[in-house]
Amino acid sequence: MNNRRGEGLNPQTGRNPRASPLPVQLAMPIPGLPDWSVSIALLAVALAVALFAYELLVRGVRRATRARSPFTRSLIVRTRGPGRLALIILAASWAVHVSPLRDRLAAVVQHALLAAGIVLVGWVVLTAMDIALALHLRKYRLDVADNLLARKHLTQARILRRAASVLVILITAGVALMTVPTVRQIGVSLLAAGGAAGIIVGLALQPILSNMMAGVQIALTQPIRLDDAVLVENEFGNVEEINSAFVVVRLWDLRRMVLPLKYFLEKPFQNWTRESANLLGSVMLYVDYHAPVEALRAKFMEIVGALPLWDHKVAVLQVTDARERVIELRCLVSARNSGQLWDLRCQVREKLIAYLQAEFPETLPRDRFEVAAPALSAPQERPRSQERAQ
Repeated sequence: MNNRRGEGLNPQTGRNPRASPLPVQLAMPIPGLPDWSVSIALLAVALAVALFAYELLVRGVRRATRARSPFTRSLIVRTRGPGRLALIILAASWAVHVSPLRDRLAAVVQHALLAAGIVLVGWVVLTAMDIALALHLRKYRLDVADNLLARKHLTQARILRRAASVLVILITAGVALMTVPTVRQIGVSLLAAGGAAGIIVGLALQPILSNMMAGVQIALTQPIRLDDAVLVENEFGNVEEINSAFVVVRLWDLRRMVLPLKYFLEKPFQNWTRESANLLGSVMLYVDYHAPVEALRAKFMEIVGALPLWDHKVAVLQVTDARERVIELRCLVSARNSGQLWDLRCQVREKLIAYLQAEFPETLPRDRFEVAAPALSAPQERPRSQERAQ
């Protein structure tokens, strides 16, 4: 091998004739055609052969997996992009290697193909993560009544997948940029600068890193999950989306509240579905002291038993307070989730009020006034001065 650059190169092709026998034969100049046209023709032929070979490979794999599950066929479809790109890179690299390009131009093209290969590796890793995520989540269903376990795994998988995707993209971009000599020198300079550069970069990336770490902590400890019923900032809603930087809460009136991930680690909030989706709700009634509590309790059980929203777990009517004018009745009911609980409470309240109006209207809250007749007093004696005047 020649150590000096350009030594032993062909003056017409700019390549070393002793590098490889096959490239020498393909790189020989064709009379009447410039080198660039031969290179483009070789590249086109290589790409066409690569795409044709890929189509044959895909058809063969499809035939081999035709009798298998639809998910297996979907995996083949998901890997079509990386597979096609891999064959294109290999074909282009071979074409550049055998084409009559000068060393400088060939080095630039080979470097671009190397960067494309690095991007391909990152793409394959992301695709493998998506496939593993889909395989893991196939065992859990969200369309069932008790979907707590499914929401737990779905939340963990999505948050960790987003964090891992950001990490893979950063590493892929960093490795691809480090192949450029100028960028590599800048990176070495930053590392040599030491603490000052590290502090500056750390301060600049503090919001991103803090939200990323908060996302990982939420995925592991799970103070919130997807579709959890939460009360934040005096607003009730359901967790609709958990991203790598923020959480979207769908409020009861279809508004969206966007909160940073750190909010759920630093500030208090209410999670109504932390352990299970079943919830308890109360209906408060205020009636007169003459109200028949036992009759109301029997009617309450009859109303709740006829409603399909009740989960047949909790139904209690009790006198919880006695005030100067009314008594307080608390009707405690349970339902499968927050939405059904709200509708159940409204229906129980409406039917009990209708029952009181129809059967015991006199027991509704009222104000009493007692009017007493004034007592008759003895006749007063007339002053003596008036008697003398008469």
